[in-house]
Amino acid sequence: MKTSALQDSWFDRAKADPKRIVLADTNDDRVVQAAERLATEGLAIPVLVDDLDAARTPAVEAAAAEIGEKADLNDPLHVATLLVRAGEADGCVAGATRPTADVLRAGIRLLGVSPQATAISSCFFFVLPDGRPIVYGDCGVLPDPDADQLASVAISSAQTFGSLANDDPRVAMLSFSTKGSAEHPRIDKVREATAKAHALAPDLALDGELQFDAAWVPAIAEKKAPDSDVAGQANVFIFPDLDSGNIAYKITERLGGALAFGPLLQGVDGVLHDLSRGCSADDIVNVAVIASLQAASAR
Repeated sequence: MKTSALQDSWFDRAKADPKRIVLADTNDDRVVQAAERLATEGLAIPVLVDDLDAARTPAVEAAAAEIGEKADLNDPLHVATLLVRAGEADGCVAGATRPTADVLRAGIRLLGVSPQATAISSCFFFVLPDGRPIVYGDCGVLPDPDADQLASVAISSAQTFGSLANDDPRVAMLSFSTKGSAEHPRIDKVREATAKAHALAPDLALDGELQFDAAWVPAIAEKKAPDSDVAGQANVFIFPDLDSGNIAYKITERLGGALAFGPLLQGVDGVLHDLSRGCSADDIVNVAVIASLQAASAR
């Protein structure tokens, strides 16, 4: 398995403080292999929900009763998510055998939106070939976020970066305009989202609207946005819609050769992450380790 120095540091951090991570997909060989590795290497304390009767603890049943008919105690994904809500697990990883829509619905219905967010979104965490970490958001949930949602994506993505990278987040609100070089209602949305994010997180290094080259290349930043404290050194990139975010992450992974981790769910009131149904056992291990680190950061 291809790894990076940053990824190796995740494993060391996880081993120092292993968390209880529920693997929601039952009767899957990849999940079983991942659980064995997590336990053997001390990366996390894996919790399987193969035995639903055992998993439906009194705390889980109480959490389900609090929610009502939206909670299905016969669904392993719901039981796994309720273990997080009840505090009997630190995080949940699901989706190896379930579509993303199922995982999202479980997060929305059973955990809800975090008090620190106004929207549930996702991001991709990348390690570039030179070892630098970056984050893209949103890449998998919100097709056309409004200004409030886009501001929430920015703050959540910065938090994700901060929990996983050995660096402070510097957030670029991306557009096809840099600091008034063009005018369009789509640019207005990015400007409004930038203002809202500043109001919600005044200490966060965040700027917009910025074109990608102005956000990434110092020499171009000096010409296009000389007064910006983010331009030319951004490491968190917020896309104005799902089209651009989804396309960009696949280009970065496939053509850029970056290691990609995600989509990582954000804005959920608890740690819950989705997997691709084409994932490998190694992918499950990686996401479980990320969930463990984020649970530790949250506490």
